[in-house]
Formats: sequence, structure tokens, C-alpha cells
Amino acid sequence: MELKINLEFNQLLKLIRQLPKKDIERLSVVLQSEVTATKSASSLQKLILDAPTWSDAELHEYEGARSHLNQSRIA
Repeated sequence: MELKINLEFNQLLKLIRQLPKKDIERLSVVLQSEVTATKSASSLQKLILDAPTWSDAELHEYEGARSHLNQSRIA
């Protein structure tokens, strides 16, 4: 079941203030956790998108060095 109500912010605030203190605190915790989750997800996405990348030449150079190190190890 879904119920949609168009309320102004002030009307919503008045309704929230009518709740018992315990419910207001619970609502606050839920909203803060949702905001934090959204921020951390967007922060991770930003970090990944802004991360440095290697050019093809740099990747080829790394793979060559890695191969050389793997061959020179004593097994």
C-alpha cells in the first residue's frame, strides 16, 4: 500500500513535532544514517572516478618489471 501526501516543509515539521520524543529521536537516527550512507557512496564513487590511471605505456612497463621480478625469484 502506498500513500502520497503533498506537504510543505513547515507542515511536515509541525507533524514531526507532534510525535513523542522517542519517535523523533528514532526518526533522526534513521535520517542521519541514510544521509551518511548516501554521502559515503557518493564519496567512494568520486574517489574511483578521480583515481589516477595508467597509460598503455606505463602498464606495459609495469608488466615487464613484474615479469622480470617473477622470473628472478628463487622458488
